[in-house]
Amino acid sequence: MQALPHLLIENIFKITNPADFETFALKVFAFQAENNLVYKEYLSALGINPVSVRKVSDIPHLPAEFFKTHLVKSFGEEPEVVFTSSGTTDMETSRHFVKYVAIYERSFLQAFRQFYGEPEDYCILALLPSYMEREDSSLIYMTKKLIELSRHNHSGFYLHNLLELSELIISLEKKKQKTILLGVSFALLDLAEKFPMSLSHIMIMETGGMKGRRKELTREELHIKLQNAFGVKKIHSEYGMTELLSQAYSQGEGKYFSPPWMKISIRDIYDPFSLIPAGITGGVNITDLANIYSCSFIQTSDLGRILPDGGFEINGRIENSDIRGCNLMVE
Repeated sequence: MQALPHLLIENIFKITNPADFETFALKVFAFQAENNLVYKEYLSALGINPVSVRKVSDIPHLPAEFFKTHLVKSFGEEPEVVFTSSGTTDMETSRHFVKYVAIYERSFLQAFRQFYGEPEDYCILALLPSYMEREDSSLIYMTKKLIELSRHNHSGFYLHNLLELSELIISLEKKKQKTILLGVSFALLDLAEKFPMSLSHIMIMETGGMKGRRKELTREELHIKLQNAFGVKKIHSEYGMTELLSQAYSQGEGKYFSPPWMKISIRDIYDPFSLIPAGITGGVNITDLANIYSCSFIQTSDLGRILPDGGFEINGRIENSDIRGCNLMVE
């Protein structure tokens, strides 16, 4: 079965409808249930025979915490890259073993182009100080590639030099240059408080996370502060995580949409193997078919709900989020 993913990858990135998603998700599940030893053992612990799974809604999602304690991969050889999550020195971090980094590049570039067009149309400014402190961040990898493709002289990482960044933003605004300012929440707030300005050609995109640097805010509170400081009507957001190879984007009001090969479902937080209808808040499950050489079916500790138009919201984290299901397998 090892040749199966190579045949699937082209089809995964050509998905345009739910029927195609269902077809290829079941093929990916069959491959991972056989070749991902951690996922295979997890299914066995649940008493699930993969052959009996006939619908995507019946596919069990692996708790993301397994990426902290197990080697979650569907291949035997050495990975091209290992992405790790952020965390303090006393925290376990997730490790994502990526067989082919080209699949990640294809996923994030195709999704970016779907929602925003060509990277070369923008000046891309990155304000990601906490991520730049690490060399193995998937967000930094993606941002570097977007900056490279933008080909704008001022595209780049600006870290803690907020005065220089604010002067550049004002200059770009005067030139009416289309610009994306991609930043982690605490750094964008620092910029907003020290250098408020009125912008109409600069798109503010937050990636979430105070990283222990500031008091946690709800997404709505964060967006209101940034809107008021920068005079913009909407704050964009990027939603991704170390355990995935795909991202969803919000172009305002905290409403996210994912690319066609990535799907969100919502589970009952008291019964993690039961899905609940759209409109009701519960635990977020993610199916990311770009994760074909890892695990495509991830149970997160985020809270969210599906919206009537097919988008979704993220509404915080599950309290005491050691997700039920992890205790089925103890090393």
